[in-house]
Amino acid sequence: MAVAGDAAKEYVAGSAAGVAQVVVGHPFDTVKVKLQAHNTTVHGKVYKNAFHCTSRILLEEGIRGLYKGASSSFIGIAVESSLFFGTYSQAKQLLQGSYEVGRPHLQVIIPSAACSGALISCILTPTELTKCRMQVQGKDVIHGARYSSPLDCAVKTLESEGLKGIFRGGLATLFREAIGNAVFFCTYEYSRYWMHNYLDSARFSDSSHFVLAKDIGIGVMSGGISGMAFWTATLPLDVAKTIIQTDPDPHVSRNPLQILGMVYKRAGMGGCYAGLGPTLARAFPANAAAIVAWEYSAKILGIKRG
Repeated sequence: MAVAGDAAKEYVAGSAAGVAQVVVGHPFDTVKVKLQAHNTTVHGKVYKNAFHCTSRILLEEGIRGLYKGASSSFIGIAVESSLFFGTYSQAKQLLQGSYEVGRPHLQVIIPSAACSGALISCILTPTELTKCRMQVQGKDVIHGARYSSPLDCAVKTLESEGLKGIFRGGLATLFREAIGNAVFFCTYEYSRYWMHNYLDSARFSDSSHFVLAKDIGIGVMSGGISGMAFWTATLPLDVAKTIIQTDPDPHVSRNPLQILGMVYKRAGMGGCYAGLGPTLARAFPANAAAIVAWEYSAKILGIKRG
């Protein structure tokens, strides 16, 4: 029972991390999606840069425009993040075996993170599809149906494209999550380990105030750096996913590599990294908030980690 209780706590802590991530990061994500959808077409660029895109959204739609599709993100991220962090923690415990506890090991981290990422891609695909279709709406939308809510978007997609349509972009999401989360957790575990080794040395104060500031600081830095590493490694796959999910043609290729080849011909390497600015700007604070929320929720719930 104790083991089951600890596992349940890991999923609760993961859910808290996801909510924190959406609150901080969704506006940046909206800008990223609009750049990916509208700056990679044959019609040329709609927005000059991320600042131009943000200002257009604020002028034409207000602050609510930056949070379009957020309701589906909150629902999806609560479940997704719970499974993501919970599954990673459980898989890591199973694979730890004879490896030294408290020290990161690639043989443990990579398969645990990749497995967790592959699992959540099944949840992320439909939630991100509705989110992306809501986000690309606005005065700059060239074509496609208009949706009044994420639920309306999901219903209309199911009516017009069937169950297969709601899972458009699934392969790209699977690749992005499996690869990206292996990069994320390797960066997180090693940066956290090195920072703790340095700051836990005798040269630093061991007062309770310093310990609190140290833990928050390490959480912020390790989470932020890991988030940036994730998106630097996987943004081209995310561009392909956005195009697959927002293209009005139901017969568009769902092969992410084929889509990336098409984007490269149209817009070069810059097109494959469309939305890089707002993505990295979002990655640091959003993932820093997620990691701090995850670590402190774990402490409050009494979960012991190395």
